[in-house]
Amino acid sequence: MENPGEIETNYEKITESFDDMNLKEDLLRGIYAYGFEKPSAIQQRAVLPAIEGHDVIAQAQSGTGKTATFSVAILQRIDVTKNEVQALVLAPTRELAKQIHKVIIALGDYMGAKSYACIGGTRVQEDVGNLENGVHVIVGTPGRVNDMIERGNLKTNSIKMFVLDEADEMLSRGFKEQIHSVIQFIEHDTQIVLLSATMPPDVLEVTRKFMRSPVKILVKKEELTLEGIRQFYVNVSEEDYKFETLTDLYETLTITQAVIFCNTRRKVDYLTESLKAKPFIVSSMHGDMQQDMRDQIMKEFRSGSSRILITTDLLARGIDVQQVSLVINYDLPSNRENYIHRIGRGGRFGRKGVAINFVTQDDIRTLQDLESYYSTHIEEMPMNIADLI
Repeated sequence: MENPGEIETNYEKITESFDDMNLKEDLLRGIYAYGFEKPSAIQQRAVLPAIEGHDVIAQAQSGTGKTATFSVAILQRIDVTKNEVQALVLAPTRELAKQIHKVIIALGDYMGAKSYACIGGTRVQEDVGNLENGVHVIVGTPGRVNDMIERGNLKTNSIKMFVLDEADEMLSRGFKEQIHSVIQFIEHDTQIVLLSATMPPDVLEVTRKFMRSPVKILVKKEELTLEGIRQFYVNVSEEDYKFETLTDLYETLTITQAVIFCNTRRKVDYLTESLKAKPFIVSSMHGDMQQDMRDQIMKEFRSGSSRILITTDLLARGIDVQQVSLVINYDLPSNRENYIHRIGRGGRFGRKGVAINFVTQDDIRTLQDLESYYSTHIEEMPMNIADLI
C-alpha cells in the first residue's frame, strides 16, 4: 500500500455473521442463495456503517468481498415499492460495472430489486427506455452516467447512496471531471461510499471535499486473499522459452479453467495465434476488442465452453470467474498492485487456487520485490503440479 498512514480505521465494530446484521429476510435469502456463508473481513466491518447511512471510505483490494459489501448495503437501504433510482454506483470499466450489476441482481433476487448497467458501448436509446421504465439501482461508467443525467433521463433527486468503486483506478484514468460533475447533481445529503485499493491525492481530495465525517475502514494487506493460493515460479531463463514451457503445461491447464495474463495486447494476440496453430483451444480478450465481442468471450468462459482465457490486466480488476483455480502470469505484472488483482481471482473467499509465474533472468528482482511487498513466499514449481490443481 502506498501510504497507509493516510487512512486510519475509526470504526472497530465487527459483525461476524450476516444473521446479526438485521437484514431484510428476502435480502438474507439472496445472500445465502448466492453462496456466501460468512462475511469477509471488510463485510464484517463496512456493511453496518454503510446501512446506517454513514459516509464510508474502505481501503481494500479486489478479492476481499467489497462488491458484496456495498451491494448488501444498497439493497438494505432501498425501498423496492418506489420505482425510482435510489442508489448509483460508478466503476472504471464496463466489465466491472456489469459484474457489480450482476451481483446486485443476484443478491436482490428475492426482493424484486431492479438494477441497470448504464455503460458506454451500448445504444443511448436503450438506456433511455430502461430508465423510463424505472429502476432502483444504476451501476455505470462515469461518461455514460453523466450523459444520462445531463440529458435529464437519469433523475438524481431520490438517490440516497452514491458508491465510487476502484476510486484510485478511476481517478487516475482521467474520469475526475465527470465524477465531480455527477457529485454536483446529487443531493448534498446523499451518502457517499468510496472504495479504493490505494489513497493517492485525487482520492483524498474527493474524501475531503465531498464526504462528511466518513467512517474509515482499512483492510490490511495481510488479510487479503493470498491465503489459499499456492504461488509458484518457473525459471524460463529467457523470453523465447516461455512458449515451450506453456505448451508443456497445456495438458495440465485443461484439467481446470485457467487465465493467462500478458502485459500487452500484442503479446495476447501472438500467444493466442501461436497456441491455436498447435492446435490448442484458447480464447483471448483485450481492450482493443469491441464490447460485444468481449461480452461473448466472457460468456463462453463463464459457461465453461472455453477453458483457457488469455488476457491483459483489463481483466485483472473486478471480474470474478468463480471456477478459475489456475492463473498463469506469462509476464509478471508491470506494477506490483496488479499481482493481487490477477491472482486474487483464484482463491476468493477461501477457494483454493494456484498461480504460476514465468520468470526470465531479468524478472528475478521483480519476483523478489513481489515476495517482500506481499510478505509471501513464491516457490519453484514442482514436477507434480497437476496434482495440486
